[in-house]
Amino acid sequence: MKIWVDADACPVAIKDILYRAATRTETEVTLVANQYLKTPPSKYIALVQVPKGFDVADNEIVQRSEPGDLVITSDIPLADEVISKGCLALSPRGELFSKENIKSRLNIRDFLDTLRSSGIQSGGPSALTAAEKQTFGNQLDRWLQKRSRLQ
Repeated sequence: MKIWVDADACPVAIKDILYRAATRTETEVTLVANQYLKTPPSKYIALVQVPKGFDVADNEIVQRSEPGDLVITSDIPLADEVISKGCLALSPRGELFSKENIKSRLNIRDFLDTLRSSGIQSGGPSALTAAEKQTFGNQLDRWLQKRSRLQ
């Protein structure tokens, strides 16, 4: 079981948490991005650089991920696709997406997308808080513990 990171929009603080966890637990973490990202030297951390383009990184993650893998993304359609494959999806803010909640999150996303396309400005996401980093770390630790019991 591996961790895949939708890395173009992933906050640096979350990547740092993932780098430390990869080394500590000997878990493969692969960042997928359409630009070069500097990663620490580790046999457990890899970067897959894909060409620029709409959903190119997302498609690469969907293609390479396998059931049981963890995908780190704030992209709701990507989360839906990997959940359908049997993966887990976790947002950088610590929200665990599941079969039970992903459809409602897609509906909310589509509604907000409709509002934005009609000219209503909703603003971007707020800065990542310390509590969200802690929630992310806790969710990651739960997945890592489950992974270690299955090996």
